[in-house]
Amino acid sequence: MRFVHEIPHPHFRIGLYAWNNKYIVKIEAGPYEQTYKISEMDVTDPDDVPAMLDEPFLATVAQRFAQMDTDWQATGERNGIL
Repeated sequence: MRFVHEIPHPHFRIGLYAWNNKYIVKIEAGPYEQTYKISEMDVTDPDDVPAMLDEPFLATVAQRFAQMDTDWQATGERNGIL
């Protein structure tokens, strides 16, 4: 996997990668990560990818991270680990 560039954001670490004829967007927040794969046939220029990361999309990403944290805490509590 080849690192293309980082996409600046105040709350997330967002990295753009290229691998196997796909662009891979990795969004990280704390211990959690979301990954999105985009065919190079759909987006021919990697500079177009940041435009896809608009505020409505990133708001949903933030909600998903919150749900991931809730899920993780719940399983830890159920199993007496966290």
